[in-house]
Amino acid sequence: MAHPKRKISKTRRDKRRTHYKASVPQIAVDSTTGESHLYHRAHWHEGKLYYRGQVVLESAAAEA
Repeated sequence: MAHPKRKISKTRRDKRRTHYKASVPQIAVDSTTGESHLYHRAHWHEGKLYYRGQVVLESAAAEA
């Protein structure tokens, strides 16, 4: 089995791990409803499914 010849220092280890960080999700505000949502995702508002400011789907409860 392979064994390291020297101990990797904490600084060197942490430099390698700098790219592993959580990113803040992008939040958009719908121009039609004013509802905040994630980019490229449809969102529900008052029984209707909106995507890019347009109604895509109305809930079955509202139709019945």
